[in-house]
Amino acid sequence: MALCGDVGAMALPSELIVHIFSFLSNRDKLRASAVCWRWRECLFYPALWTKLRLQINGSEETSKLEFVMRKFGNFVRELQLELTPGEHYINLLSEEESSLERVDQLSIPPVNDSELSPRWKDAVATYLDQVVIVFTHLRNNRHLRKLVVFGDVCVLHQEGLLDGSTLLQVHQGPKKVKEMQQFFMELMSNTCKLKWLSTSFMLGLVTPASLACLSNTSAESLQHLCILNHQLEPLVTPPHVDRLSNLKSLAMDFCDFTSDLCRLLASPRRTPLHRLSLVLNGPALGAKSLDRTPTENDWKTMVRVSANLRVYIMTLEVESAELIRVLKPSLPLERLHLDSYNALVSDAALELVTQQYNKTLTHLQLIRDDPVFPDFSDNRNEDPLVLMAWRCTRLAVLVIHGYIIWAHNLVAIARLRGASLRKLTVSESSIDFDPVLSVYIEGDPLHHLVKEVSLGLGRVWKPCLDSALVLMEPTLHFHHEVQAFSAGM
Repeated sequence: MALCGDVGAMALPSELIVHIFSFLSNRDKLRASAVCWRWRECLFYPALWTKLRLQINGSEETSKLEFVMRKFGNFVRELQLELTPGEHYINLLSEEESSLERVDQLSIPPVNDSELSPRWKDAVATYLDQVVIVFTHLRNNRHLRKLVVFGDVCVLHQEGLLDGSTLLQVHQGPKKVKEMQQFFMELMSNTCKLKWLSTSFMLGLVTPASLACLSNTSAESLQHLCILNHQLEPLVTPPHVDRLSNLKSLAMDFCDFTSDLCRLLASPRRTPLHRLSLVLNGPALGAKSLDRTPTENDWKTMVRVSANLRVYIMTLEVESAELIRVLKPSLPLERLHLDSYNALVSDAALELVTQQYNKTLTHLQLIRDDPVFPDFSDNRNEDPLVLMAWRCTRLAVLVIHGYIIWAHNLVAIARLRGASLRKLTVSESSIDFDPVLSVYIEGDPLHHLVKEVSLGLGRVWKPCLDSALVLMEPTLHFHHEVQAFSAGM
């Protein structure tokens, strides 16, 4: 636009410039701030940065994180943050973008090592520095409405747990741990109308005393709470939840979800709970007992009060016997994610799920990261997944990797569910073909399978050729799934 004299962008009122910039994405706002001092001044107006989504990867981005938090930490209303201290880039995501890009997990030293490897020490040190930066600039924010933070420090892996003591082995570790815990508690006491609080696998951040610091006004306004880090000490207790009278969504460790807590949430004086997300961590079951988890009568009482309650469960390396133990008939299970390296899901466990949750189950993810793919049954014509597709009338999402599924059974699933099966993801390595039936198929059996499944679903379908697309790091997947699950309240 050709302008002359004193007429031009510089002559526009600041309020109008701010309004124009409000239509830009976060990335474009930062780019525009480098044009001139006037634009920079307008672009850092608080009203333009009420929502912020960040993905931080690696120590090289610590200075950028500090700049962003220093500028916006005191007035941002919604902050969603993912920390991955092992990579080397930062993404500013606009609120229109629906998901964060998956990042590679760090290598983990053996559990029996008393000393951490240099690379792991650097990653843990970076994690501590970045968490301290975030809460240093966030702790005095009185207007924060939504806080979602995830720490991808590989808290859980196939050989055991990485506990909080690891943080103390790095330079100034104890001091930084104390600082970030203190700053987080200050934030809890300073917020006035917090509605959404999610700290997923943030190692060392939350303590049993953290929720007790939540201000009375935020305790009344809080609707979603997710506190997870796989520590042995419970972080969410009945006294904490008793203050949160309007809580509608809760995510926590299954072993910490006790009968007492279940009965408290079933109280008629509270707002009914709508969403409950639970993680059952197999390696931790040696130290955390399932004896205090809700009984069948507890679930019945809770469902009577919370008629719209839906439950999402993810199991990590859990044996079928333990899974069958916790799946009570009255539990309103909607989503089930069975993830493991070595543990096997038995056909008996799947049949139990089919029988008990045929009216509620909508999502099933069956993932096993092992080179040996087991079959559910010796009889190729009696696949429990086919029975599930027939009986579970609301099943809409089915993801399979690490178990053999016979091609003709996959066709049967597609025909039984049809277009109502919105997502059918099966890794190509999981598919096997019956040699007897393959004799009667003309051409490539895989092409024939693709055609038949596509016809059954009423849309084009293909098997997943890249298993890495299915094998997302489980804690990251749970973090994303909880946000989507609870947002549908």
